[in-house]
Amino acid sequence: MSTDDPEPRVRACYATWAQSYFADYYGADAPYPPVHREIVREELRRSGARSVLDAGCGPASILRFLAEDGLDVFGFDLTPEMVDEARRVLAAHAVPAERLWQGSVLQADSFQAAGSDSRLDAVICLGVLPHIRAQDDAQVAKNLVAATAPGGLVMAEARNQFFGLFTQNRFTYDFLADELICAGDLQAKDGGAAVPDALAELRSHFRMDLPPVRKGTQGEPGYDEVLSRTHNPLLLKQQFEEAGLTDVRLLFYHYHCLPPMLAHYAPDFFRRESLSMENPEDWRGMFMASAFILTGRRR
Repeated sequence: MSTDDPEPRVRACYATWAQSYFADYYGADAPYPPVHREIVREELRRSGARSVLDAGCGPASILRFLAEDGLDVFGFDLTPEMVDEARRVLAAHAVPAERLWQGSVLQADSFQAAGSDSRLDAVICLGVLPHIRAQDDAQVAKNLVAATAPGGLVMAEARNQFFGLFTQNRFTYDFLADELICAGDLQAKDGGAAVPDALAELRSHFRMDLPPVRKGTQGEPGYDEVLSRTHNPLLLKQQFEEAGLTDVRLLFYHYHCLPPMLAHYAPDFFRRESLSMENPEDWRGMFMASAFILTGRRR
């Protein structure tokens, strides 16, 4: 791997999180309810899958529910502490420890499921793509598809880049400057101060201090201090189709009825109305939902 490999810092970020991650994202006090859990379970039920591999399983956040649903579950994670916690949690469901191992979505051999003689009915990948370099996205897509049986289901979750057009904060500026305006190229062509001055004025229209940067708690790098990208849903769909998926759909979740920086005016109302919008098929999710799940079948 290249010297700018993000995996060591990502591993360090999650190393101290194994005991609290599930409560932070799936517990009663989670900032956003885990509505994606039911999206995943429903897609698996519809597919008829009996076996599933979670690539980047964390502390068995999803696998514990899929085991309850009667699926044969397998999983791997980049962080050893997460693997240990997943083994502890799934032991209560009689899942053998060897069905959970350390691995990387960048390595094809990490997808070889222990205790399974063939490719699995479904492969899911949640919370991982934000930590993948843009140049590695295609390889990850190929690995996910290759690990799935023909006709099997693939699901990959990502943070929605288009949500930045709705937030009116630093995400909005970053999307405009980096993806639409291509500020670096424009400044090179300008050769003067016109473009920097224009960008400075553009920046002044947004809350550049929001959202606050998430830092680590025990000296480790925090979520926003490691690679944590958003993805263009349309481009990601194209990449997975090129990797061998068909019938690809985009399912949006974590809707926001207003830009999140306005939630403080009526937080309970904001939360209630945002939850009422949850509909993976609603076109508004392309802009008003902060995350999405790409789902499709291997050809």
